[in-house]
Amino acid sequence: MDANNYSWLDLHAHLNMLDQPAGEIIQLALQNGVERIVTIGTNPEDNPIALSLAKAYYPSVHCCLGIHPHDASSFDDKARQDLIKWLSEDSVIGVGEIGLDYYYEHSPREVQKEVFRKMLQMSLDVRMPVQIHTRDAEEDTVEILKEFKGQIRGIIHCFTGTRWLAEQVLDLGLNISFSGIVTFKSAAELREVVKATPLDRLHIETDSPFLTPMPHRGKPNDPSKVIHTAECVAQLKGVSLEELSKVTKANAKKLFTKLSWS
Repeated sequence: MDANNYSWLDLHAHLNMLDQPAGEIIQLALQNGVERIVTIGTNPEDNPIALSLAKAYYPSVHCCLGIHPHDASSFDDKARQDLIKWLSEDSVIGVGEIGLDYYYEHSPREVQKEVFRKMLQMSLDVRMPVQIHTRDAEEDTVEILKEFKGQIRGIIHCFTGTRWLAEQVLDLGLNISFSGIVTFKSAAELREVVKATPLDRLHIETDSPFLTPMPHRGKPNDPSKVIHTAECVAQLKGVSLEELSKVTKANAKKLFTKLSWS
């Protein structure tokens, strides 16, 4: 059966970065069985935009707010105060996107690490889960997460790392979210990580407008296309789409306790 016959969550999207009006994007998602979208804030400028979209389209849309490693240098006291205020909103379900990115290094590594620690501490202070970005920074990501072992809840979003990283973060109590990259021909190693990830620790997302899954490579990505990732993951895990739908929904509700979804 088609994936759009079941209910899905796109756990990580950037609605404000898509060219289409948000209302059209959300309607298309709903028509394809994607009942919930989590849009993501990344810096002091787009956090309020993500929040406004979540509030306008709640409960179909929720959001996470944070400081992306690219924007770590923009974190100051006002940004901190704004985040603390906004995280109490009903539509905000987590802290993110936060983490480390040594591929682009738009912010210095030491600044990234400092802000990552501050964001993790903030998540503890407000008792909310996190969405973590890590690229070319596996060892430092794990080292910092170990400082918070047994305290942090959340996911490594858009997982593209090694089997070692997967084992480390699972051992630290975090879950793993997979994007359309798993459908790429070049992603054989990542598909092995999917197979090795326990079903009750697994999530799916689009990271739209980036990383459009097969068979739509080359076209803009949007939350409706999470169903293609679902089909690939279900096949890799040897489960039905119905079971994957139920499991990923349960996983999300267990982790993101403010998620409004019956």
